[in-house]
Amino acid sequence: MEQLTPTEIQAALADLPGWAVLDGLLVKTYEFRSYKDGLIFAVTVGHWADSLNHHPDMLIGYQKVTISLSTHDIGGIGPLDVDLAREIETLIPR
Repeated sequence: MEQLTPTEIQAALADLPGWAVLDGLLVKTYEFRSYKDGLIFAVTVGHWADSLNHHPDMLIGYQKVTISLSTHDIGGIGPLDVDLAREIETLIPR
């Protein structure tokens, strides 16, 4: 697996509202009505990610969860990161 090019990342971001590249990571902060809602979301993301053997960094705060994705084995953003971001988006009601 190889890193995505900047062009490939920008194309992926077009379908990932609110996601951005920050310091070489694919990042998004989600807001919730309560700490508990954010915690449940983070645990769900963690279970999904672990089943893919992928382990994002997550910062859980009061009513917010920030998820940072990169593939450590390749040293940057790869296809698995974009796929996981898309899966995470399915957890958020629209």
